[in-house]
Amino acid sequence: MDNDIGSIVVTALMWSTPVIVAGTAVLILVRRRSLVVSNVILVLTPLVALLSGLIGVSGFMFTNDLKRTVTVLATVFLVAIPASVALARFQARRTVWERQVWEQERAAEHSRRELIAWISHDLRTPLADIRAVAEALTDSVVTDTTEVTRFARLIDQDAIRLSAMVDDLFEMSKINSGALRLDREAVDLREVVDEVAAASTPTAARAGVEFELSVPPAVVPVFADTRALARVVTNLVINAIAHTPEGGTVTIGIEVVADTAVVRVDDTGPGIEDHDLARIFDVAYRGTAARTPPSERGLPAGSGMGLAIAEGLVLAHQGRISVSNRNPGSRFEVTLPLHRD
Repeated sequence: MDNDIGSIVVTALMWSTPVIVAGTAVLILVRRRSLVVSNVILVLTPLVALLSGLIGVSGFMFTNDLKRTVTVLATVFLVAIPASVALARFQARRTVWERQVWEQERAAEHSRRELIAWISHDLRTPLADIRAVAEALTDSVVTDTTEVTRFARLIDQDAIRLSAMVDDLFEMSKINSGALRLDREAVDLREVVDEVAAASTPTAARAGVEFELSVPPAVVPVFADTRALARVVTNLVINAIAHTPEGGTVTIGIEVVADTAVVRVDDTGPGIEDHDLARIFDVAYRGTAARTPPSERGLPAGSGMGLAIAEGLVLAHQGRISVSNRNPGSRFEVTLPLHRD
């Protein structure tokens, strides 16, 4: 009896092991090609090995017991194959989804670290300036009334810059956390652009940049938060002015395309390097050294979050934002759905 059991074990192993080895080999070959096929093979290999072992042990002697067993296994196969395919597809989708979520979390964490690094770096400059000027005033290093007034103005400018950076950081935090709340209403896109153009004209004049506006005569209705939409256009215009050389031109245009309204901000600057186009809306992006720093032209340096904030606000309006190079300069486009009563 013990010899019979030993023979059965050996025979079962001899017949089932090659099936398991073959299944493993196939699994290794297809695991990088198809997750669904891999999961199906993973489910079916034990069943095929079991059937092979039973047939091997029986010595192909199809007794009634073996027929019953094979019938049961065949029935299980008929159920297991479609079930394994369905489960494999579900697992594949879940695995892909989990991988995407993991990659998004990694990207978000990288973005947060980069943001903290940039903000920490940018906060040091105005804080150091404020501290130096305050110490000079406290130690009476500067006593002349004119100089005292100038130093006080410097402190005020740095404080305004710090306040703007904190506002940008707070806005970016709301966008990233999903806490952004929009007060949307039907507005004429032309009015928003007109207000931004009027507010940005003095900045363009200080930078020696001409400002042009091109809007259609008819109303361009969009359903938007006026403050947020003005923030988007302002960020794009200020970015265009900052990167347009003296004597250049910044143009804002509005066009209705099918059921969408398109706002275009064009500049005649040096354009954007091809390898930077993919990162233009990243937090803390400021481009390459080929672009003239705004501070050297009498313009305030940005926080590096302007374009990232613009993208977040546009997406919150179910719109899209894009950038491309022209000859010369670059073009930013904001596309929003038209509002129909």
